[in-house]
Amino acid sequence: MVTARPTWAGRNFQLLTGATVIAGLGSSGAHIATAFAVLAAGGSATDVGLVAAARTLPLVLFLLIGGALADRLPRHRVMVAANALNCVSQGVFALLVLTGDPPLWQMAALAALGGTGQAFFAPASEGMVLASVSGEHSGRAFAVFRMGMNGASIGGAALGGALVAAVGPGWVLAVDSACFALAGALRAFLDVSGVPARTPGGGMLHDLRDGWREVASRRWLWAVVVQFSLVNAVIVAAEAVYGPLVAEEHLGGAGPWGLAMAAFGAGTVGGALLMTRIKPRRILLTGTLCVFPLALPSAALAVPLPTAGLTAIMFGTGIAIEVFSVTWMMALHQEIPEEKFSRVSSYDWFGSLVGVPAATALAGPVQDLIGRPAALWGCSALVALLTAAVLCVRDVRKLVRRGTPSSGHHSAPSAEHPAAAEHSA
Repeated sequence: MVTARPTWAGRNFQLLTGATVIAGLGSSGAHIATAFAVLAAGGSATDVGLVAAARTLPLVLFLLIGGALADRLPRHRVMVAANALNCVSQGVFALLVLTGDPPLWQMAALAALGGTGQAFFAPASEGMVLASVSGEHSGRAFAVFRMGMNGASIGGAALGGALVAAVGPGWVLAVDSACFALAGALRAFLDVSGVPARTPGGGMLHDLRDGWREVASRRWLWAVVVQFSLVNAVIVAAEAVYGPLVAEEHLGGAGPWGLAMAAFGAGTVGGALLMTRIKPRRILLTGTLCVFPLALPSAALAVPLPTAGLTAIMFGTGIAIEVFSVTWMMALHQEIPEEKFSRVSSYDWFGSLVGVPAATALAGPVQDLIGRPAALWGCSALVALLTAAVLCVRDVRKLVRRGTPSSGHHSAPSAEHPAAAEHSA
């Protein structure tokens, strides 16, 4: 029996979802492969952190420009160009790893190119998503889209971990390059004939100031962005630096770590499925309460729990963070005018990632100073304290879901969507 496709799931929605699934399959494995490529080349915990920071630093530096650019140019063209840059950078990275042990500076430089591509892709992606989904269907469409994206994370992380263990990280990076090429090709076929032409603004700086005013005028928005500027930093440090080291020393290497990351992906699929069936009224209160479980993976690594316990915690955390992600995007879709969405999204991404380069670069030295368990327990405590603080903001507790977006928000010409990877805020 064939289930009829929902009326809101148009051609663009299918292309965007397919492209994101393909890119997600490659990227999930590549994150694991990058860490183990550094370790295989004789790198230390500090070196793993430096390469992770090298990717995140240009992502932070160029996000605001990427958001302003995406509100000026056709968003799908920005996305395709970013995919092309990621394809080239990962392809060269794979070649260097396959032909020898590349020096740290080369791996860091290529990671930086990948981060630059993501800086332009992310705001354009989210802006196009919410510009093309009507308010009535936005929550369900976003949940369905993320179900596909997170399903790719399951397969990508599990397959990536297994391939790293079996054939080495170079081939996983090569697969990621090919996935970016295919995803970019699919996005090139998007139909944007129904998207209204953009009116030129008063310049890039004017657009950035305008986006900042949108953020600063909403207490619930900047409170959550500030929260995740620190929450994301410690979570990424724990997973990108400490996680592979704990796996290498206590769990058996890349395979078990890939399994734990796949369990997180499975949890996010479950969370997305849940959000296709429920419509919480107090969307931000519901989402913020679901941030508390993000403190658990760091605690599990601090113990450390065996693979089965870590995997179970990662699965539950995946469900919780997916509920947050969907309710967060529902709030943005409801409250932010479409023509300014990419700029606001870029500030959201900027706040979410601004602390990551320092956190990943300092993860190794902090471990040397106070020990890895103490550093991981500190990560858990910070997540819990910041989340409790955000619940003190009245607007976070009181913002309610409405049936339609706020005035000035564009209602979709057809029905489509994408979103960039690994959003947390």
